[in-house]
Amino acid sequence: MEFIDLKAQYQAGRENINARIQAVLDHGQYIMGPEVDELEARLAAFTGARHCITVSSGTEALLISLMALGVKAGDEVITTPFSFIATAEAIVLLGATPVFVDIDPATCNIDPTLIEENITQRTRAIMPVSLYGQPADMEAINAIAYRHGLSVIEDAAQSFGATYGGKRSCNLSAIGCTSFFPSKPLGCYGDGGAIFTSDAGLATAMREIRVHGQSQRYVHTRIGVGGRMDTLQCAIVLAKLDNFDWELKQRARAAASYDALLSGKIGKVARPRDRSSVFAQYTVVVDERDRVRAALHEAGIPTAVHYPVPMHLQPAYARWSAPDSAPVAQAMAARVLSLPMGPYLDDDSIGQVCAALLRATGSGAASCRQD
Repeated sequence: MEFIDLKAQYQAGRENINARIQAVLDHGQYIMGPEVDELEARLAAFTGARHCITVSSGTEALLISLMALGVKAGDEVITTPFSFIATAEAIVLLGATPVFVDIDPATCNIDPTLIEENITQRTRAIMPVSLYGQPADMEAINAIAYRHGLSVIEDAAQSFGATYGGKRSCNLSAIGCTSFFPSKPLGCYGDGGAIFTSDAGLATAMREIRVHGQSQRYVHTRIGVGGRMDTLQCAIVLAKLDNFDWELKQRARAAASYDALLSGKIGKVARPRDRSSVFAQYTVVVDERDRVRAALHEAGIPTAVHYPVPMHLQPAYARWSAPDSAPVAQAMAARVLSLPMGPYLDDDSIGQVCAALLRATGSGAASCRQD
């Protein structure tokens, strides 16, 4: 069993993917080829944002977004301690300070009720993460930002395709960033990402920053980076986008199967009714997580932990926060466990996973077969 079956996904879309790749090989425009503009237009239309800027990775999307806002040394950016390290990494690379605000134990996303008390005169932005495929409470976060004149950057690396209040993730705030890392719900075969905004000024700044700050060839009007997404990766995402709606439905089907088999027996990350998830991960909450994970491994069930050490406890980031500053994140880091997930995961496999999990936790029957 695969944790994420990328091989099955490729086989399902092989003809279209190969044709898209071959088209790039034929025209030879490997950097900023026509597929870049085509992908940006389609992604913008999908999210409802006015502008999409493709970039070389999800991390670069966060970095370029902060640069476009003018975040610099001495500034502060509020974010969650419970995510992949890239969220904080982009902040500190600019010399700014990450201010870690603890999470809601139900959703594992940043707790908006704790944000306002952490705002200072140096705060420039709030960067919530849409963890496990589900947006944070963006309405509450945007309202806080508006009151204090701050910008919001949604780190939507895991949630492209999800909705909140009827709007798509990546179009829920001033800026949305996503990743096309291969294991993401919409991924390429290398690395890539995208930034979304409806602010024309920010879009112009981001486009210039991604090409070394150029406003035209060899005219550098701002500090930039080499942050372009290459044409081949854009072509692959274009091919996968053709089947993306179907894959989202299949992810929802797989999650519903898990829900049905585990309901009342195993804790899981809560999903409020005002938002949807694309289930980048299907994450449960268990006691004795390491023992349970070992038992699943013995049964041939692959698992992952997202994330075992909160950012404020990472050696490189501990200087910015006290060890006891995010107790909920620390507690959840010891209990979360992600199960196999993806559009090509069948119900029999889900039944095997659930049976093994229930045996390991002593929470129910050994058989979870769905007929």
